[in-house]
Amino acid sequence: MPKPRTPKLSHNAPKVRPAGKADFKKLAAMTDDEIRPRRPGDPNFTGTDWSEANIEIAEPIVKTAVSIRLDSDVIEFFKDAGKGYQTRINQILRAYMEYQQKKAG
Repeated sequence: MPKPRTPKLSHNAPKVRPAGKADFKKLAAMTDDEIRPRRPGDPNFTGTDWSEANIEIAEPIVKTAVSIRLDSDVIEFFKDAGKGYQTRINQILRAYMEYQQKKAG
């Protein structure tokens, strides 16, 4: 016996952005002169003057793929903590490295 067809209802309401969500396409198209008048009412704008900021661009640390033999219980310990176990192992090795470097002088 065929299944009875259920009518599908659709509502073509205009898409409205939820309050607090930025329209980045619209914002990117605006000039600074169009944005400035909106700042006084923006609670997220602190009025910080970035012209005197001392900004440093940090070089990313390059990661190297390696093959290393570790005890299976060590690997299971890190995997049991969830996703990102390789990152955690790297963080622990980095902390040890920095401690040794500091100790050496």
